[in-house]
Amino acid sequence: MSKGIAFFDFDGTITTKDTLLEFIKYAKGHLPFYAGFALNSPYLVAYKLKLIPNQLAKEKVLAHFFRNMPLVQFQEICDAFAKNALPAYLRPGALKEISDLQQKGIQVVIVSASPENWIKNWATSVNASLIATKLQIEGNRLTGRIEGNNCYGEEKVRRIQASYILADYDDVYAYGDTSGDKPMLSLAKHSSYRPFRDR
Repeated sequence: MSKGIAFFDFDGTITTKDTLLEFIKYAKGHLPFYAGFALNSPYLVAYKLKLIPNQLAKEKVLAHFFRNMPLVQFQEICDAFAKNALPAYLRPGALKEISDLQQKGIQVVIVSASPENWIKNWATSVNASLIATKLQIEGNRLTGRIEGNNCYGEEKVRRIQASYILADYDDVYAYGDTSGDKPMLSLAKHSSYRPFRDR
């Protein structure tokens, strides 16, 4: 019997929106969200111009909104967001693809640059494994920094290869929607770019 594995990007592939942005709105409210992004706009512009890396811009945003927040409080908000808000952003076509692959005995892994905190319960609910960005915690509080590297671009490949021996699989699938997913897509025998935009 053939052995298969499928890697799915989360934001924009499985979801219709960037869940980091939606999570911040959910956690802080719309006005603080827009004010915070206005204050951090120099870093966001610098990232768009490729003057600073993705990780630095992301850490500036995370630190502005969540630095020194107790982990327990943060996780409670993440769990509420996953339960109450996340379902509205899920693409039916992506959910069907995940289910169809699993019915064929193919292992599904979510690979996301978003923090694992609001994805892990959902991933567990659909019987998928999860590789995602980890947030740094000190003294049971968020520092606003990322633990290790942001799970984006080539880091997705490194994380996958650290967890799975792809040569052991007859079929490798990958699904993504941005340039940051292309290194992951290059690992696959069957790759799909922006596959669920109309479903």
